[in-house]
Amino acid sequence: MNEKIIIDDTLCSLCGVCSTACPFGAIALSEDKVVIDFSACTLCGACIDSCPCGAIARSEASQNAPQIPDSSGVWVWGEIEPCGRLSPVVFELLNIGRKLAGKRRCELGLVIVGHNIAHLAEEAIARGADRVFLIDSPRFEQFIEENHAEAIAFAVNKYSPEILLGGSTLSGRRLMPRLAVRLKTGLTADCTDLDIDDATGLLLQTRPAFGGNIMATIACPNHRPQMASVRHKVFPEAPADSSRKGEIVTIDSGEIAINTLAKAIIERIDESAECEMPITEADIIVAGGRGVGGAEGFELLRELASLLGGTIAASRAAVDAGWVPYNRQVGQTGRTVAPKLYIACGISGAIQHKVGMQTSEFIVAINKDKSAPIFDIANIGIVGDLFEVVPSLIRELST
Repeated sequence: MNEKIIIDDTLCSLCGVCSTACPFGAIALSEDKVVIDFSACTLCGACIDSCPCGAIARSEASQNAPQIPDSSGVWVWGEIEPCGRLSPVVFELLNIGRKLAGKRRCELGLVIVGHNIAHLAEEAIARGADRVFLIDSPRFEQFIEENHAEAIAFAVNKYSPEILLGGSTLSGRRLMPRLAVRLKTGLTADCTDLDIDDATGLLLQTRPAFGGNIMATIACPNHRPQMASVRHKVFPEAPADSSRKGEIVTIDSGEIAINTLAKAIIERIDESAECEMPITEADIIVAGGRGVGGAEGFELLRELASLLGGTIAASRAAVDAGWVPYNRQVGQTGRTVAPKLYIACGISGAIQHKVGMQTSEFIVAINKDKSAPIFDIANIGIVGDLFEVVPSLIRELST
């Protein structure tokens, strides 16, 4: 049952202590009564604890208070890659989704939209899904975000999950905001951590804020589903277990309206086909920053990466300077990577960059500045000129 905060006017002394105690500015003092802004109130109880008169309490919500619809279940959007397989980020979301569902004591669902997608359901169940919701139609063969958002919104309105997760991929960043608008709920984008609040049962969504200088934890107390998009490589993939059993639910797509103005995708350009190994898939990354000095410096890093069987990456400074293309960028505004080995060359280690690579298994930092922040998270730190250190590594590996 939904609740709200009520004030007994016969007990209230208009002392104003509750207004001062409210951390959300939801309580104001008028001439003859205390007024609560229910759109800002989160039911934290600070006003109840602070009231010296015992005039404040929780009560069943009235029609004027935000009404949270009954909902249950953690859902993951099953993003499909152009090749027809589930995106790796889906397995990462099933991993954290399984933990969230365990805390909420509810089922873990996966919703997939596309055409000829039934074979993906068993793989999702093996990775942890309890139920897979399939919206299978030729109308959804191509990923057109407007149409996919309509389809997923239809499924969500029908089955009412309390949490809906998606990947912060190129497709996810196009779809998730549109979906949140249709569902009239909030969306926390680019999350790096998710958890359940033990006291309230709310989804705690953590993401970088203020240019990556702080980590903000956000909750959505008054609307459902609680929606979050999660960066690729933040969580490990859920392990496959072919013995798991689950339910497959086929949703009739006949009632789903689609945007007839968006006819089809005319051409798709595969950026990865024109460059080196995608950095999100590499086990070994040699990354360069402003200290590399220019595009020619990255040729030295590319040689080291080749000897190690890896690929190159870069900080935002190097990308903005035009030394390497954007698809090589690691950080808050680039890709998130989690290789087995990450060698940072001439990278100072600003929080925006660390957000994108701090989950690497082993980090080696090379920098002339011994106080560079990158050394704080490095397993091995080398204080020196990268143009002396890297050639030495190349010589050792070449012998």
